[in-house]
Amino acid sequence: MERAKINAGQLFVLIFLFEMGSALLLSLGIEAKQDAWLAVLTGMCGSLFLFWMYYRLYLFYPDMLPTSYMQHIFGPFFGKIAAYLYILLFMYNGARVLRDFGEMLVTSTYTETPLFIINALLLLIVLYVIHKGIEVIARTGEILFVVLYVLAVTGSILIVVSGLINIDHLKPVLEGGIGRILKTAGTETLYVPFGEAVVFFMILPYVNRPDKIKPAMFSALVLSGINLTITMAVNIAVLGVDLTERSQFPLLNTIQAIQVAEFLERLDVFFMIAIIVGGFVKISIYFYAVVIGVSDLFRVKEISSLIFPLGLVLLFLSMVIASGYAEHIKEGLRFVPLYMHLPLHVILPALLLTVAALKKRHSMNKRKQS
Repeated sequence: MERAKINAGQLFVLIFLFEMGSALLLSLGIEAKQDAWLAVLTGMCGSLFLFWMYYRLYLFYPDMLPTSYMQHIFGPFFGKIAAYLYILLFMYNGARVLRDFGEMLVTSTYTETPLFIINALLLLIVLYVIHKGIEVIARTGEILFVVLYVLAVTGSILIVVSGLINIDHLKPVLEGGIGRILKTAGTETLYVPFGEAVVFFMILPYVNRPDKIKPAMFSALVLSGINLTITMAVNIAVLGVDLTERSQFPLLNTIQAIQVAEFLERLDVFFMIAIIVGGFVKISIYFYAVVIGVSDLFRVKEISSLIFPLGLVLLFLSMVIASGYAEHIKEGLRFVPLYMHLPLHVILPALLLTVAALKKRHSMNKRKQS
């Protein structure tokens, strides 16, 4: 492990920014139509159980990285396989997020710039911060948290003042019944973005006050969930269900619709700054987890020696995971939740927790007998 520590407040900020991240780009839960905001809220509530599992696992091995304690739980062979799977998951998810932001910048602003160049420039900044360590990432997150909230509050005020919100777009509530909301939450919003916070079980050993971790984690989850719920409700109230469903980046379309006093308009810069802030933190957390995970598994003492080669892998993976943005989104909605997120966000952590609890109970019984 890197010899560094962060405090609970910084953990809160990192989880919040991570959860917002690429989620601001997407039409979260739009399969539930005008009840998408309820699907987001339901997914957040369900993810409280996932967070509890990740936290309980941390309590069993507070001073070890998951790539190490998986080998204690499952044994060296199966434990290393589980650790490899999580490293691959973090690398793949990091590449997906990098692709999301590259596509957004190319589509909305840098239309003549190759996607590879945009992704490479974004990644260079991430590599620099990773080289500085988790403490620098956390301190940077504190600054960016303030920036993001100022932009969010300003954007919300402008949307309300411009009179864009039409509450009728959110009606009728529960038109498709509670079943449609639960299905959307169980197949989409539970995993993206909330379940993605499984990556933070690689960060928890660096927190200097273990007793503060639980409130920091759960408050960050709830606050980000409420913000994303409001964001989806506003998108639908402004654009309507059909346009929100068809739009590549619904929040961008919402911001572009702002017009106050016939001169305050084209406020895309608000969207761009907020999105880049969240994307930077999310990619950084994923890539940091990959670097320290590989370092721990292969006993590499110089973590900095892994940053550049693994960065190249992340960059090229972001280019080859899909031939186009439509395929990229389809893959994220159809393939990833079922074959990656369900096993690694839910099933394997539950199995790890169960085996760890049984081993601890067995160990306690042996002590009593002796």
